[in-house]
Amino acid sequence: MGVPLNYRYTASEIDRALAVSQASALIAHGGRERDLPGSRQVAELPRGLILYEAEAGRHPGLQDLIARSPAQRELPVPKASDPAFIFFTSGSTGPAKGVTHSREGVGWMFATYAAALELTADDVMLPGSSISHIGSFGFSFGALAAGARTLVAHGFDSQHMLELLRAQRPTVLWIQPMMLFQLVRDASARREDFRSLRLCRSGSDKVPAELARAFADLTGMVISEGMGMTEVGVVTATPSSARIKVGTIGQAAPGVRLSIRDEAGLELPAGAEGRLWISARGLATGYWSDPVATAAVMRDGWFDSGDVMKADEEGYLAFCGRKKQLIVHDGSNISPQEVEDALLQHEAVALAGVVGVPDLVHGENVHAYVALKPSAPVPTEQELIGFARARIGYKAPERVEFLTEMPLNAGKIDRAALKALAAKREAMAPR
Repeated sequence: MGVPLNYRYTASEIDRALAVSQASALIAHGGRERDLPGSRQVAELPRGLILYEAEAGRHPGLQDLIARSPAQRELPVPKASDPAFIFFTSGSTGPAKGVTHSREGVGWMFATYAAALELTADDVMLPGSSISHIGSFGFSFGALAAGARTLVAHGFDSQHMLELLRAQRPTVLWIQPMMLFQLVRDASARREDFRSLRLCRSGSDKVPAELARAFADLTGMVISEGMGMTEVGVVTATPSSARIKVGTIGQAAPGVRLSIRDEAGLELPAGAEGRLWISARGLATGYWSDPVATAAVMRDGWFDSGDVMKADEEGYLAFCGRKKQLIVHDGSNISPQEVEDALLQHEAVALAGVVGVPDLVHGENVHAYVALKPSAPVPTEQELIGFARARIGYKAPERVEFLTEMPLNAGKIDRAALKALAAKREAMAPR
C-alpha cells in the first residue's frame, strides 16, 4: 500500500502521516534528507528510510534496491478490496485524514478520469500540481491508462510551466486556480504558448471570474472548471465535446451519481441550493483507522461532500460554497469565494482570502486578507472595502488586511491558517 506525502510537509506533518498510516518504510528524495532529522517517526520505521537521487550514505538507495535480484519467495495475491493507497486530505477543515482507496476503486477512478476528459493515445497530459494530490495523481495515471503521455513537472512556477508548454506541446492542462493566475500573469506568456491545448481544466477551488477573463484574453480559450475530491477523485467535468457553461463546474463525470439534498437528506429540485452527495465505483472505502469520521460522511454507498451546490435543468452544477466555510452574517450565508472573486477584480490585488470572524452582534464578520501585485499602486483598506461593496453589497468585508505572502495549502488559499491568524489578532486586540 502506498501513502503519497505532500512534498511541503514539515517534520511534524510527516510524523503524523507515518503514525496514522502505520507505515513500515519511507521513500524520499535526497533533497529532503536534511529535513528528516526533526522527525521522530522516521527513526522508528520497521524498514527504515530509503533515498533516491542522493549521495551514498547510511541509508539504502532506491536504485540499489531495484538493481538487486529479488528474493525467491511466494508473495501473497492481494484482493480487489484490499487498500491500495492512502491520501491525506489538505487539512483545511481540521487535522488531515487518511483517505483510503481500494485496488478496485483506484482502477475505476483512473477509468473515470480518462472518460471525463475523453483522453486518447494521442493526448499529452500536463498536470500542474504535485502527484501526491489526488487530482494530478488521477489525471496522470488516467492518461497513462488511456495510452496517453504524461509529463512530470519539476516545479510549478510559471516559467517552468511555460517551458513545458513550449517544448512538449501538451494537449490537456490540469492546473489549480492560484497557479493558473501566476501563469497568465507572467509577462512572457503568449497566446502561441497555449496553441497545442484542446482543454484547460481547473478546479480544487472556485475559478474566480477575473481569472476566467484573463485566461480567455490571453489564450482565446474558456477554462473547463470541474470538481474533484480526495475521497472520490474526479466528480464533475465538461469534456471538449460538450458545451462549457461559464460559472458552472460541469456535469457529473462518467460513472458518478450526484444528489443535492437538504439537511434532512431529502433530494432537492433543480435550482435549489443544498449539500452535494456523491456515489461512484471509485469512492474511497473510508478514513484509515477512523470509523467515526467515516460514518459521519458515508452512508449506503453515498458520500456527503459538505459542499453547497445547485444544479440547473441540464445537470450543470454551480458551486455555492463549502458548508464549513460559509460565513453567517446577520443570518445571511456568505460564500468566501464570492467575496474573494470581487476583491480579485481590483487591479492591485494578486491573491485574496476571506474568512468569518466571530462577532457577538452579527454572528460572524467578513474578514479579508489580500496580497498585492508588486508593481501596482497600493490601495487603502477602505478603498478595497468600497470596491467590493460596489460589486457584492452587504457581503463586502468589514476589514481588509494586507499580507506580504498568502498562506497556501495544496495550491489553494489556506483559510484555516487565515482563521488562526484572525483569532490571534483578535486575542491581541486591546479591550
